[in-house]
Amino acid sequence: MMSVMPFPALPSAPSWFPGHMNRFTKQLPALLSRTDVVLELRDSRLPLTSINNNLEGAINKWRAERGHHSTHVTPLSLTTSRNSSLGYGGPICERIVVLNKRDFVPEWGIEPFKRAMKTKFPHQTVHFASCNKPRDMRSLSEMLVNIAKRNPHATEMNVLVIGMPNVGKSTLLNSLRNMGIPGRTPKALQTSAQPGHTRAISTRLKLSEDPLVYSYDSPGVMLPFLGKGDRGAERGVKLALIAGIKESLYDIEALVAYLLYRLNVLNPISPAYLTLLPPGSRPCTDAEDFLEQLAIRLNMLSRGGEKDTTRAAKWFVGWWRNEGGLVSASVPENLPTGSDGTHAPLLRRGWGFDFEWTVDASMNSTGGGGFESAVQTKMEECIDESMRAASEDERSGVGISATQERKRSWQEKQSMRAAKSKAKFAARKAA
Repeated sequence: MMSVMPFPALPSAPSWFPGHMNRFTKQLPALLSRTDVVLELRDSRLPLTSINNNLEGAINKWRAERGHHSTHVTPLSLTTSRNSSLGYGGPICERIVVLNKRDFVPEWGIEPFKRAMKTKFPHQTVHFASCNKPRDMRSLSEMLVNIAKRNPHATEMNVLVIGMPNVGKSTLLNSLRNMGIPGRTPKALQTSAQPGHTRAISTRLKLSEDPLVYSYDSPGVMLPFLGKGDRGAERGVKLALIAGIKESLYDIEALVAYLLYRLNVLNPISPAYLTLLPPGSRPCTDAEDFLEQLAIRLNMLSRGGEKDTTRAAKWFVGWWRNEGGLVSASVPENLPTGSDGTHAPLLRRGWGFDFEWTVDASMNSTGGGGFESAVQTKMEECIDESMRAASEDERSGVGISATQERKRSWQEKQSMRAAKSKAKFAARKAA
């Protein structure tokens, strides 16, 4: 049982914002003008960190221009004019948040999370899925088809898929196309395990023939700057662990230290990594000691019998991204009892990498409903804290790098000079 879990020291967050991301950010408002459904893809392990606040402004403006119409609230009138372009810049205005890789988070937290999101973001539809699970893809495909069918006057419906890099957008669209188009459908979009593979808007991809549903794939867009201080550093490490940002920007040992911390929070009694160590091993918080044990266990030794901890670290991160994530998601709702038969006095507990709370009496409820309600309350508190921190960063300018500050200052000076020149020219012309 982990009684104390010290937070590891993390490196400052790097900046990774290639030109194709900047281009797509500028193109987004125009794309939304011909979009009916925004399908935002996030990683189930990082449902809050994988939110791109830079895209939120454009999406909120799009919803405001459509009057926040919703197909399940405002039915279409049979007398609606055919010139209103229904289904193509018309009253359809839906936002679906898809949490991909649902099998990488414990099942007991999914329903509480859905309810917490419904409370905090009532205009968003949350759907958990795994692209390799036909049942999940069928459910999402039916959701899109039902939205289109509720608008019988629409000739077609257009879906724009957005999200951070490497959350599975292209894979999702390939799966939806395979589910929605009868017969054999070839793979339409290339996929990659490396972030930044998709660099431009795709051509329209048909997802359904009756009704007609089309979709666009888009480049994954990272935040221009992940932030300063501890919050920015943690955000960067989280995204690097899910391969949302280039791993080469980070020291692999730093990723291992944070991963150890998170696995200890997910299951303080029997963390997932214990399956890799010799039987009888105890949970640990020291990354260096853990990597030495792992290198010996995997026989990763260099010449002279030196433990190759760097190689072990890369293997460990790769293991977690695949089967290790499934192991960590299998943690039960009620953790096992201690060796003396009593429940261990848990201090911290978590779900995914974005939710962590202090265990109190409400979490020890024996009834399933009581436990779920307590988890929902804790998740709502975590969401509130995340939103508060984001607002605070925006007000204080923490989310802007020094380079962006210098660029903004230069642009302001250029604008002032242009205004002065224009004023002088106007005065000379008047004279």
